[in-house]
Amino acid sequence: MEFIYRRVSSSDQNTDRQLPNMKCDREFSDSLSGKNMERPELVAMLGMIRADDLIHVHSLDRLGRSVRDLLDIVESVVDAGASIKFHSENLTFEPKNGNPMNDLMLTIMGAFSEFERKCIKSRQTEGIAVAKAKGVYKGRVSRFTDAQVEQIQKEFKTSKNKVELAMHWGITRSYLYKIAKV
Repeated sequence: MEFIYRRVSSSDQNTDRQLPNMKCDREFSDSLSGKNMERPELVAMLGMIRADDLIHVHSLDRLGRSVRDLLDIVESVVDAGASIKFHSENLTFEPKNGNPMNDLMLTIMGAFSEFERKCIKSRQTEGIAVAKAKGVYKGRVSRFTDAQVEQIQKEFKTSKNKVELAMHWGITRSYLYKIAKV
């Protein structure tokens, strides 16, 4: 079987530029950051692959944003007896034909992808710090009203099980503690 894996970072983006018009047996698309390996479609695809299957991916950065993740995914595909092809980089990894040059290119290109992601994150952090200093950046607006925040704070003081309280409000435990400090 032939699969296509597509990924964009957020739901307001689309995958139209990634291998358009390519025919395959099954397509998998995620709308999540590449830094996260817990992508439902990626996990589903990796669980389905069998010997002699072929996975098509537009480019390395669509599969993962760290060298370790890329190497792990490619290794798991090849170990399953399947192949994976990155079209932009013209790299193919097959179980029978290990190619040292392809392995080197995967590592180098993956390192560039990881470097690019870290640079973007660094610039974002710098920009937020500058905006905060100017009083422009206030952070994300809370989904809770002032009355709800008060209620959460009251419940926080009396609750013995903070995990359960966070689940009740649909938030993480760390965010619960942040609200409680306000």
